[in-house]
Amino acid sequence: MTKKKVFLGTFILITTTVFFLGFSEPEKTESFPEDPAEERNIGQTDLPFTSDERNNIAIFERSSPSVVFVTNTQLRRQRFSLNVMEIPQGTGTGFIWDKTGIIVTNFHVVYRASKITITLQSGKSFEAQVIGAAPEKDIALLKIEAPEENLNPLPLGDSSSLAVGRKVLAIGNPFGLDSTLTVGVVSALGREIKSLNQRTIQNVIQTDAAINPGNSGGPLLNSSGQIIGVNTAIRSPSGASAGIGFAIPINTLKSIVPQLIEHGKLIRPVLGIEPLSDYWTKKLGATGVAIFSVIDGMPAKRAGMVGIRYDRQGKIHLGDVIIDINGALISSQDSLLTQMEQFKPGQKITVTAVRDKEVREYELELAAPVLD
Repeated sequence: MTKKKVFLGTFILITTTVFFLGFSEPEKTESFPEDPAEERNIGQTDLPFTSDERNNIAIFERSSPSVVFVTNTQLRRQRFSLNVMEIPQGTGTGFIWDKTGIIVTNFHVVYRASKITITLQSGKSFEAQVIGAAPEKDIALLKIEAPEENLNPLPLGDSSSLAVGRKVLAIGNPFGLDSTLTVGVVSALGREIKSLNQRTIQNVIQTDAAINPGNSGGPLLNSSGQIIGVNTAIRSPSGASAGIGFAIPINTLKSIVPQLIEHGKLIRPVLGIEPLSDYWTKKLGATGVAIFSVIDGMPAKRAGMVGIRYDRQGKIHLGDVIIDINGALISSQDSLLTQMEQFKPGQKITVTAVRDKEVREYELELAAPVLD
């Protein structure tokens, strides 16, 4: 009897347990969003812009309408048909200098161009004329006839106030991609680079803001949106940006743009000499700039300077070899021309030269160049 009661109780307990397990609430499973992007955004909100990002955005929006796309086109004659065709030679960047339609760009951007087209950010295009060029500074001035309301000049900064580490922004058209912004810092100051005609450009700004082919001629801006340089070159084994870019300081432009507008070229005073080439100066064992001849009625002649001479046997004897001007060392024609750019006609300078192993000093009043 007892065994039956135990069996019956066990049966009832098992049956009840199974009943409740079978009808209890099913186990909850975690649900996942169907869209993976939705999953990533769970619990996230849009973050506000940082002050630096807001500064970048504001400068780009304010400055980009002043940056233009420059297209260089050359005329080529077909070999067999002799038809003349327009061949795109390259593209670059420029920026609006003033309300009269003057555009600043690099000389190498428009070099040998048969036709130059300027495209504004609005998409409007205008044919441009070269009104001035300074190959030794890699700067060219273009002029377009455009409505004044389409011309928004960039404010000019002061490149002498720059310091290494200061933020800079470059706007340009790298690889033909218009209105591209890159950001970096001033990496170094006082660099030197060579222009297209192998003249030395001094006091160049070095930056790590990405500068690629097509950026040439575009503005380098400070954090106030003022232009402090003209992007002109990169140093890279691949030809693309490697974090080393160069810009011509805006203070250089402030001094040469008025000359280019008025004369179409740089105006420097003259000594009135014809220099011997650097090659032959070194070949003859001299250091500096040897004078080949002096021009009658010019400052060097009036001061008593002389050029090379020949003796009765036809042997060449060097005359004056310029080694210093106002305390600045002169070692080549390039350094002589660079130093002369610091002066104006009518200024008096001291020229130090060597003749027959004797150091001589000459006081000269610089003359104005003969303009075409």
